[in-house]
Amino acid sequence: MGALKREITGWCRELGFQQAGVSDIDLSQAEARLAEWLDARFHGTMHYMERHGTRRSRPAELVPGTVRVISVRMDYLVEDQDQAIGLLDHDSRAYVSRYALGRDYHKVLRQRLQKLADRIEARVGSFGYRVFVDSAPVLEKALAEKAGLGWVGKHTNVINRNDGSWFFLGELYTDLPLPVDEAEVSHCGTCTACLDVCPTQAIVAPYSLDARRCISYLTIESHEPIPVEFRAPMGNRIYGCDDCQLFCPWNKFASLATEPDFAVRHGLDHVELVELFAWTEAEFLEKTAGSAIRRIGHERWLRNIAVALGNAKTTPEVVAALSARQHGQSELVAEHVAWALAQHEDVLETDNV
Repeated sequence: MGALKREITGWCRELGFQQAGVSDIDLSQAEARLAEWLDARFHGTMHYMERHGTRRSRPAELVPGTVRVISVRMDYLVEDQDQAIGLLDHDSRAYVSRYALGRDYHKVLRQRLQKLADRIEARVGSFGYRVFVDSAPVLEKALAEKAGLGWVGKHTNVINRNDGSWFFLGELYTDLPLPVDEAEVSHCGTCTACLDVCPTQAIVAPYSLDARRCISYLTIESHEPIPVEFRAPMGNRIYGCDDCQLFCPWNKFASLATEPDFAVRHGLDHVELVELFAWTEAEFLEKTAGSAIRRIGHERWLRNIAVALGNAKTTPEVVAALSARQHGQSELVAEHVAWALAQHEDVLETDNV
């Protein structure tokens, strides 16, 4: 098993993963933390977080026969962090979470993990396994921590001391009794950078995130109107939020991704809000094909951009774009457009824009 594990580590590098590790399946501590988080209702409308009971924290209940989990990570940052920081709260351009600028990571990592499983099978014969990439009740961050890939930081993302936190995670549940790696421990120390910079104060305590306040949750997971109190703090963030990572000191060690599939598509790293707001549903579907962004649908896309336009600099172009969608929209979109236009009223009256 030790020799096989060394081969697996090499195969993972060949398949484009920056690191791989192996853990056992004892997630009792993470299970207790999850229960506390759910009891606090911090998951909001993400009811799937409680739907599967202990299968999320007990891998052998989800996939019978599982005794080990191979965790992998793949870098995805495609530009210097200073460029992203410079785009935050821009007066006319959109900010899209860096992980969603290229091809949907689910597809990329899942295909590579399947290739890993195929190589293992070619070496040892038929074995029990199942591939996961953020697609089932899996405590991927806790597993990554146990496998030595990094530690769960105060912002609840996994941090690697050599490479920061700009990476995706994937797992291969297996019945092979591979040697396990040493779990990582926290190196956040007294730093509170992520708590301090969160636009909506969603990190309510170290290692505790109230998703109901998180811009990523509000713009991606939630199907409801964005609470008015969070609209101004959203700024120009139309899909996800990276602030807690952008200002994390450990990310000074982050490396840029080498995976071509994560290259920016449709100029989403510097695109104008007005341009995106003009996309028809057909254009949205075409331009988000193969992208994680497509999952929110055109209606929520417009909802999010309407808020960002409400926070943008008042210009004739911004006002015209919002006015063009005042009518004939869903109730959800129309309400956010009305709010956005209201944010420009004072300037309109003063400057007669």
